[in-house]
Amino acid sequence: MAEGWAKKLKGDKYNFWSAGIETHGLNPYAVEVMAEAGVDISGHTSDNANDLGVALDVVFTVCGHAHETCPVFSGAPRLIHVDFDDPPKLAKEAKTKEEALGYYRRVRDEIRAFIEHIEEYMA
Repeated sequence: MAEGWAKKLKGDKYNFWSAGIETHGLNPYAVEVMAEAGVDISGHTSDNANDLGVALDVVFTVCGHAHETCPVFSGAPRLIHVDFDDPPKLAKEAKTKEEALGYYRRVRDEIRAFIEHIEEYMA
């Protein structure tokens, strides 16, 4: 979701790549709630951070696990952590699909607000 918002809202100013510590594939609920907001992430891929192969200036981690296990990148990019709840983890306790989607929608909107003000984090 972060990559989708970043490219939609700030892609004309910055280059963004998204990768995780592990690859899990795209979550269909994430795809669905982003589509509701007008952002198509259905063609995105689940990539491993160790396989990016690009020089990075800034690395954002968006969950505690990623922050704790983030690999060391060459060139010593600046590391900025912004902690968001993990929608798949929250959705495990949901009793209905709509309840699960509610977690995804909340985090989607929190990520959007973060991306809208991303320059404040990089100052």
